[in-house]
Amino acid sequence: MKVALIHDHLAQDGGAEKVLQVLAEMFPQAPIYTLLYEKNNVDKYFKNRQIETSIIQKLPGGVKHYQWYLYFMPIAVEFFDLRGFDLVISDSSSFAKGVITRPDCLHISYCHTPTRYLWSDTHQYINELKYNKWFKKIISLVLNRLRIWDRLAADRVDLFLANSRTVQQRIKKYYRRESTVIYPPVETHKFFLSDLSLQKVSEHYFLAGCRLAPYKRIDLVIRAFQQLGSDYQLKIFGDGVDLKRLRKIAGTSTNITFLGRVSEKEKAQLFSQAQAFINPQEEDFGITMVESLASGRPVIAYRRGGATEIVTEHQNGLFFNEAQAESLATVIRSFRSEDFQPEEIRQSAQIFSVENYKNNLTNFIKEHYQQV
Repeated sequence: MKVALIHDHLAQDGGAEKVLQVLAEMFPQAPIYTLLYEKNNVDKYFKNRQIETSIIQKLPGGVKHYQWYLYFMPIAVEFFDLRGFDLVISDSSSFAKGVITRPDCLHISYCHTPTRYLWSDTHQYINELKYNKWFKKIISLVLNRLRIWDRLAADRVDLFLANSRTVQQRIKKYYRRESTVIYPPVETHKFFLSDLSLQKVSEHYFLAGCRLAPYKRIDLVIRAFQQLGSDYQLKIFGDGVDLKRLRKIAGTSTNITFLGRVSEKEKAQLFSQAQAFINPQEEDFGITMVESLASGRPVIAYRRGGATEIVTEHQNGLFFNEAQAESLATVIRSFRSEDFQPEEIRQSAQIFSVENYKNNLTNFIKEHYQQV
């Protein structure tokens, strides 16, 4: 059985790329087809792998400013010649699912979400663009054309896998397709417990972090801690387009610390010694929440999306119900670290382990490949 892996692009390092890493381990001989890649990312995670890119890789600004070529990405994906493969696995939140395969080839799409800026987040996406209203209207027309293609491309997929029940519902709504949930792989074995009883009260802190973008709602966390005052310390890890705005919001608040990008080792240490991890946004799934649980630390999450599948209230975390700083601040004030058992919290993360993902995907492929 000849296998090909399809990925949207390798220009950043996020949850989808972690899934691709595991897929690459499972299928070591499979070439990886992607619209474009950033060399450092490939050298770091996929060195010596066969990487096939689209024409966008060679166009001016194709890697650093790949958004310029958004309109041409569907065409670029369709140019991939996959006639030699029996099984194609696309790992996608946008264009990768649109590849064209042989009639007798099984195409399984692991869907992180139906393309956000084409469906669930279209209006937010356009409103946040820093262009005048006339240019935004042009972009709206482009997105309309891409939306039509995206819906048709979903019909090319033989079987959809969703990374959460939240995404499963979106696939049903926007693509009118059934799907099976297989939770994404999280490297739970890389995280560890710490004895917080050895900490001084002055060393206590809450943790937030992600790829900093407006929809991640770190601004909400900052405003909550500004209300809470100096007795509550917040550490924020990560970098991104929203960093400058977030620093401006934080201003001179002495209880808020920006850590920037951190290594995987540093992140594990931060999780392990935090009072709790704060997830303020609606996530498709939420890998960082699982990483916190694997460290034995509870999660304080907005009660929407993937968090509702990861967090069990009063067992491994707490919820706040309104996407407002006041709602979050109220829950943080009520939080007591001693109400939670680190070993039990860590155990709750194991359902999302890499081993579980590999077993579930392998069984799914075995079941359905025979039916092609």
